[in-house]
Amino acid sequence: MTGPGSQASFDRLVRPHIDRLYRLAWRLCSQRSEAEDLFQEILVKAWLSLQDLERIDEPGPWLSRMMYNLFIDDRRRYARQRLVVVDESALGEEGFAGVPGREDPVAASDRVQVAERLETAIAELHEDHRIVLLLHDADGYKLTEIQELTGTPVGTIKSRLHRARAKLRKILEQDGTL
Repeated sequence: MTGPGSQASFDRLVRPHIDRLYRLAWRLCSQRSEAEDLFQEILVKAWLSLQDLERIDEPGPWLSRMMYNLFIDDRRRYARQRLVVVDESALGEEGFAGVPGREDPVAASDRVQVAERLETAIAELHEDHRIVLLLHDADGYKLTEIQELTGTPVGTIKSRLHRARAKLRKILEQDGTL
């Protein structure tokens, strides 16, 4: 399946979903290197499944579902290997590095501290709650899209979203962020 037609078909079907797929990978993994690996893996799988992809009316949800399944499979595989994962964001590598030049440095510093605390608080949430919260509130996925993506009933998703928001509020109130 190599040739100019297949490349054009791949571009037409996958390119409109690239940004959303990368954001989904980032939300699922929370670490740049893992997100990039997952993103690359989904592109390879999409290329290998191009014939199936061409028959699908809505390739976006199909690609997102495939990525979610790859993520879950990787988590299960790594859980069996008993790996210890180091959170790269705790090292301050990126994410909140730059402060715009025209902004008051004190206000910018406060804003960065609140954003870092929010990121840390979100990381404290149970994985199921964190994923639903980030997909819905940060990336704008609809409940039905999350249902298709995770295979979880909408009622469960609503419950997880409510609990995630309540837990996040509690964490932020306890440390004085809210």
